[in-house]
Amino acid sequence: MAQRILEPGQIERLAKSSIPRVRLPVGSQLFARRAARLRELAAGAAIGDYLRLLAVLAESQHGELARLAPVPPAPAAAPSAAAPCAATPRALSTRTPPIAAASATPPSAWRDTLTALCAAIASQRDFPAGVEKAVAAIGRATPAWVDSQARSILRGEGDRVDVSVAPLLMAALQVHWVGMAACFEPGAVKPLVIPGQCPLCGMLPVASVVCACAPYQGYRYLHCALCATEWHMVRVQCSHCGASGPPIAYHSLDRSEADLREVGSAAVRAETCDECRAYRKILYEECDSGVDAVADDVASLSLDLLLAERGYHRASGNPLLWLTNANRPS
Repeated sequence: MAQRILEPGQIERLAKSSIPRVRLPVGSQLFARRAARLRELAAGAAIGDYLRLLAVLAESQHGELARLAPVPPAPAAAPSAAAPCAATPRALSTRTPPIAAASATPPSAWRDTLTALCAAIASQRDFPAGVEKAVAAIGRATPAWVDSQARSILRGEGDRVDVSVAPLLMAALQVHWVGMAACFEPGAVKPLVIPGQCPLCGMLPVASVVCACAPYQGYRYLHCALCATEWHMVRVQCSHCGASGPPIAYHSLDRSEADLREVGSAAVRAETCDECRAYRKILYEECDSGVDAVADDVASLSLDLLLAERGYHRASGNPLLWLTNANRPS
């Protein structure tokens, strides 16, 4: 399939008139599809054990979301824990994220979800070193500490987060935020003034995806790390600082995964910006229809390592792979 390349001005004009600016997650498919992709990517991968572990985690997320998915509220419904989208009209009118993570208190049921995810992981054998300790640490931690860690994750306070347990905590939070996102009406949510923030929860994207199927063919969508909402952004533009044109370049791994090459035909590439020296992965469905923003980003860790050697930094992290320093429970 030939790639559809449009000039920035064309994309902006068409985006305003003919394509959805925001795409909501399909809760019944998201985590099951991600789990299948992770298992596919794990075959022969250097980090295959970790990818298989994440596949088990995604399968558990799928089951928990099916059990906890909220029912969309009636138009006149009052705000409640069971109907988190009832406050949507006011949030939409002010163009602020209607389920903003930074100001949210994790729902009370999120710790039950976390317990279920940990149980699914603990039931496995041959998981990577450290996983058993992470599950045990969560089991020993007080509810207050676990909730404080969740709030730090939602507020983007990475220096306060224990990276050894963060992927499990984030996975539990994802279940609830995807459930909330999925109950919005398609077309009701508009992009924020800040294009690099999720219009639904305000979190940063993990990567972007260039779609291959109509009516989205050739268009790029950023993918939220928390609620999996996707929003349109013009291509050949830095999703971190907004620069466009010559500062933007694209890189992929060569076949030996020992060096970088410019552009190439790989389904996973890095979009780098020489203005801010940041990058995010960009995935191309025309090269591989099965790409998943979270799964393929984790699986292409070698690309991150090589870009770091060239002086680039990630514009934002992967929700299931934390690489910063952390605080641990006492």
